[in-house]
Amino acid sequence: MSEPGAAGPLAGVRVLELGSLIAGPFAARVLADLGATVLKVEPPGGDPLRTWGPEAPTGSSWWSYSQNRGKKLACVNLRDPRGQDLVQRLLKVVDVVVDNLRPDLRRQWGLDPESVAERFPSLVYVAISGFGLTGPKADLPGFGSVAESLGGLRFVTGDPDRAPVRVGVSIGDTLASLYSVIGALASLLARDRDPERRGEIVDVALTEAVFSVMESTLPDYVHAGVLRARTGNRLAKAAPSNIYRTADGHYVTIGANSDSLFAALMGVIGRRDLAADPRLAHNRGRVEQQGMLDEVIGAWAATIERDELLGLLVAHHIPSGPVQSIADVLTDEQFVSREMFVAATDPAAPELGPVITARAVPRLVRRWQHPGDTGGAVGRDSALLASWLGLPAKEYRRLVADGIVIEAPGSAHGEARD
Repeated sequence: MSEPGAAGPLAGVRVLELGSLIAGPFAARVLADLGATVLKVEPPGGDPLRTWGPEAPTGSSWWSYSQNRGKKLACVNLRDPRGQDLVQRLLKVVDVVVDNLRPDLRRQWGLDPESVAERFPSLVYVAISGFGLTGPKADLPGFGSVAESLGGLRFVTGDPDRAPVRVGVSIGDTLASLYSVIGALASLLARDRDPERRGEIVDVALTEAVFSVMESTLPDYVHAGVLRARTGNRLAKAAPSNIYRTADGHYVTIGANSDSLFAALMGVIGRRDLAADPRLAHNRGRVEQQGMLDEVIGAWAATIERDELLGLLVAHHIPSGPVQSIADVLTDEQFVSREMFVAATDPAAPELGPVITARAVPRLVRRWQHPGDTGGAVGRDSALLASWLGLPAKEYRRLVADGIVIEAPGSAHGEARD
């Protein structure tokens, strides 16, 4: 039985987050979820994510409170050489750096991963960029939207008779974030096994993160000349599988694309003739007849209300589920039973009350980790710089007075929660 509040598996690992918006901060959030101590260094004014979406009463976006959960929040002016020097000193006292800085800023601020690795050989440096650290496009700026297009994802997303569309979330950034975490964890493990404790440069390109999940598009094209195109909600290689509208105006997903599941579904809808049709006995034949099968299943679904339809499918063990909004997800019995929604707080802003955020994924059964504090004000934990770097109180106060280090209003000089 796991104990709430138990230390995560990365307890004792220090992570320095340099970056903004989605890819870098998401990766650092996952590391914080796993128990690492993450120090997020923001520029004056904060990460632009603080302005994305609905605002909390404090002025920052609710998204930033979730994305920055479990992190320590410092604010440093990296456009000043003294701010750059602070970060260089931090490189000596952390295990992992996560950045998604523009390539030109890395060079200006002395954060070129190769040179950092030479100076700090035990450091694991995770560098996230649009195109990677090498190649003819290495210096170009890159966003997840561009990576999703260049990596092939948007070409296959949407309906066949319409323009390509985006997935409803920033999936390119998220994929790069997860690969960043995988690379960081693997590198920490390798470092611990290395007698010389050599670190690593984890080079994550958004374009490559997207391309890596493109399933069989590469071998199908190279070896069979098949160019995968948009198929809407259908699967390109298996049938039947689609989204169908019910009598009460909801949508359900039905996946009955194995031989036995297809036969079971045809039994449920009263079309045993199709289950017995030799042309449909195997997947290849069903793929050829997807249009007809979708019409049959769609016509049946349209006569039954959602809950009754799902009850029939569940009773026959046919994979299915409702297409849910976030309002539906919040009351879904499976998510609720697994405590997917947890409350965290910002001690510096008690007026916010509990902030609801998603439980850490994956679930670690023996080392259950409740989110720490939520995100908070820019510079809430800037004083942590003094303790991590051993700065004399006078030096730290001078940095604050000169605007090199910015503290949140009401912060106590030199006092920080670690």
